[in-house]
Amino acid sequence: MKSSKPETSKGGNTRNPQKGTRPNPRLIVITGPTGVGKTDLVIRLAEMYDGEVISADSMQIYRYMDIGTAKPSPEERLRTPHHLIDVVNPDEEFNASMFLKKADEAIALLHSRHKSVFVVGGTGLYLNALLGGLLNAPGADGKLRDSYRKDAARYGKGHLYKRLKEIDATAAEKIHPNDLVRTIRALEVMEHTGQSIAEIQGAHKFGNSVYDYIKVGLNIDRSLLYDRINGRVEKMMEAGLVEEVERLMNMGYDESVRPMQSMTYRNVVSFIRGKQNKQDMVRLIKRDTRHYARRQLTWFKRDPDIKWFAPQDENMIGSAIENLYE
Repeated sequence: MKSSKPETSKGGNTRNPQKGTRPNPRLIVITGPTGVGKTDLVIRLAEMYDGEVISADSMQIYRYMDIGTAKPSPEERLRTPHHLIDVVNPDEEFNASMFLKKADEAIALLHSRHKSVFVVGGTGLYLNALLGGLLNAPGADGKLRDSYRKDAARYGKGHLYKRLKEIDATAAEKIHPNDLVRTIRALEVMEHTGQSIAEIQGAHKFGNSVYDYIKVGLNIDRSLLYDRINGRVEKMMEAGLVEEVERLMNMGYDESVRPMQSMTYRNVVSFIRGKQNKQDMVRLIKRDTRHYARRQLTWFKRDPDIKWFAPQDENMIGSAIENLYE
């Protein structure tokens, strides 16, 4: 069990969501790669332990993007209430700082209602921010970002990514070449500090928490995981993924909107624009999702606090949860 103490996060504000003399909230964190079965497990556990779920998924916060983000179904959310899903529109800003604020508020509410709090998701940055505070890095530089965006518009995203590889190969290895937002952020941090954002993240270690928690990591054989990912993509297609993206585009959310640049949506947009056929679209979504799962595992395997289980190990996971409450 982690010790708890207030923490000063970015900007100098003391983060202390607990009030009064009640015990600190206990969090049961369920993480792991995409497609491993986190949602199914956390719903069963939440029902067993009278809990509710806080999503730590950087895509599920967007409204209207349901199929491509693998959101819990309406039926699943009736079984177990979920928080921090459908928070903003696709063209609205959302970042780790906003996630942290909303997650703290949701945890305080559930704690006041004597509910078990399950945090589930595969966005490592959100989990690290929640459990250890925000990264102590320089804030956004609007003028510099505008300059980078103009360069990207003129020369393409690859131009900025190539520049990042030249000046910060360590950060570039952790960022997808199509992720313009993270590429710009890494360039911005290097410009202001002369340090790699990856080095700053490593030095920070997200070491202090205002919560007690246990981290449960789910993993399965790699070939089985990839089969599950491939099968899930097929189910997304059957559920109407292309139609979902067409609706989003008709609403004005095209490929210029950040979440539409994610691995699933950008390939569907490319198909709709006639730039690739359906077979290639499905193949690329499967490939990109497998690659993403591999990057997630690399990230999480560095965390010594995570206790690893297979999704079917419910009894062992239950024992670990009960130890948190001793």
